[in-house]
Amino acid sequence: QVQLVESGGGLVQAGGSLRLSCAASGSIFSINDMDWYRQAPGKQRELVATITSGGSTNYADSVKGRFTISRDNAKRTVYLQMNSLRPEDTAVYYCRAAVKTTSWGLSRSYWGQGTQVTVSS
Repeated sequence: QVQLVESGGGLVQAGGSLRLSCAASGSIFSINDMDWYRQAPGKQRELVATITSGGSTNYADSVKGRFTISRDNAKRTVYLQMNSLRPEDTAVYYCRAAVKTTSWGLSRSYWGQGTQVTVSS
């Protein structure tokens, strides 16, 4: 059993910053890619940022230059530093991790429960 627990969401004014965290725990052999997604009301879930186990990153165009994804492999935690927040960043943010629970098995995706980020204008 693998759990992902997010924290750090909240209400912030436009131009402000928030830092999200997502900690993985449970029966984990290794973690490959870790991502942050978001879903605004009435919209599809979208990929915000990805980080590989080696630290390579990728971002959605809408957040480039404002958001930074990072990870601490020892703590099995992924972070999303969000600066210069805009009202259109308002959404529920989810983390996802590709986890192997054994050395011989395939990795599979696990999701966190989501954390609300609300940016007021």
